[in-house]
Amino acid sequence: MSGFTTSDIPHLSGQTAIVTGASSGIGLETAKALAARGARVILAVRDLDRGRRAAVQVQGQGSGPGTTEVRLLDLASLESVRAFAAGWSGPVDLLINNAGVMIPPLSRTADGFELQFGTNHLGHFALTNLLLPSIGGRGRVVTVSSNAHKGGSIDFNDLNWERKRYRAWRAYSQSKLANLLFTAELQRRLTEAGSTVLSVAAHPGYAATNLQSGSGSAITRFAMEKLGNRLLAQDARGGALPTLYVATAAVPGNTFAGPSGFAGLRGAPAPCSRSKAASDPEAARRLWDVSEQMTGIRFPDIQPRLRSGNRLGALGSAALSTQSFALRLYVYACQISRDRAPTSLASVAVPGCGFYGHL
Repeated sequence: MSGFTTSDIPHLSGQTAIVTGASSGIGLETAKALAARGARVILAVRDLDRGRRAAVQVQGQGSGPGTTEVRLLDLASLESVRAFAAGWSGPVDLLINNAGVMIPPLSRTADGFELQFGTNHLGHFALTNLLLPSIGGRGRVVTVSSNAHKGGSIDFNDLNWERKRYRAWRAYSQSKLANLLFTAELQRRLTEAGSTVLSVAAHPGYAATNLQSGSGSAITRFAMEKLGNRLLAQDARGGALPTLYVATAAVPGNTFAGPSGFAGLRGAPAPCSRSKAASDPEAARRLWDVSEQMTGIRFPDIQPRLRSGNRLGALGSAALSTQSFALRLYVYACQISRDRAPTSLASVAVPGCGFYGHL
């Protein structure tokens, strides 16, 4: 078997995907693949000009009926994250938390957080919670982590590198570990709330993108861009496959996927292992609580929406034929009035309506 490819992505017409950091690299390749299968793709970017040029590339590939929009989003600013969410209306089927920074010199976000932790984790934490009420019942939140999480630890006493000497790689690993803890805790909360939304994660392996160019060290940039990218890396399209896999394949919540080839650097995507630290439920809960305190943004109350969805679910949707809609409406009326259905309707199975059983 050759493994998952973009040909395995189902048709996505009528679905909306938001991809952060979609102006280049694996974010751009993710946007291309989703649009090619018919999705409406929102390129959430911090540079609108680059985002528009990326959108031209997506549309210019000439395959699929998908559409694109470009919207401003700077994950290093909670004000920008709030503005993006406030300007959003309508359902979301896929939220792809892809954007990130990697091993820059010590820098701070607009809110004073260490740049990697603030962008890679806190920015996406805030965005997800603000958009969660818009994410549909079968929607997914995909968070892009890294195999570098295995070298990370969460220093709850100094998350922002204010008291200890800054180490760019350790800060990066901490942020990528935070991504996986966030994924796990989000899934736990969704399940507890009765939601069918899935929280999943992926890592790209070693992908040749411009992410490595942010290093403040010329030696590191040379080693990664000139040597690593040429000798070990797969291209950005290959790096996007794990993201696309967990976004569209039949996987359970809290799945973590990456390349299945040598050392997890390249190859077809498949579920993969995570570190012991990334599997610590207590650390995940604690990080969530701290993240709420740092951002001022909490897990939304989605119970009213879920209850409403359960009550109205038997009424069907516009996608049903007139006959099946009428049948569903009748079943719903019987339930409400507690009347006994005629014998011919004692066992009801309406295709696509999600209701099966005896009245």
